[in-house]
Amino acid sequence: MRLRSPLTRGLARVLATAAASGALITALAAAPATATTAAAPHGGDGPGRYRGVVTAIGGLWLHDRPGRDSRRIGFAQQGQIVSIYCQYPGGPVNGNRLWYLLGDRTWAWGSARYIRLLGPTPRWC
Repeated sequence: MRLRSPLTRGLARVLATAAASGALITALAAAPATATTAAAPHGGDGPGRYRGVVTAIGGLWLHDRPGRDSRRIGFAQQGQIVSIYCQYPGGPVNGNRLWYLLGDRTWAWGSARYIRLLGPTPRWC
């Protein structure tokens, strides 16, 4: 017969709580990578907090990393309004090194050279 002291039961409870908390924190930390594509209202904390309009004549290729040498994964039409999640310095495009991580339908990078902001400047990634 195995006896468990109140100290042992308390320690087991603390460890279980810590493990559950750690799993929750890990899930929350991964949220941007697995976020849904629904945009939050302007001013919220979701992908729709910042917005811009594509100014590139003929449209803008969207990339999987912030640089023109990365893989093209999407396209945005000239005049299209896009949701911006954050900004990040990347490969230069006509002298502009700033790229925006777009959170519309898929997470993709667009050059800030061809996206005019509609409102506040996005936070840094």
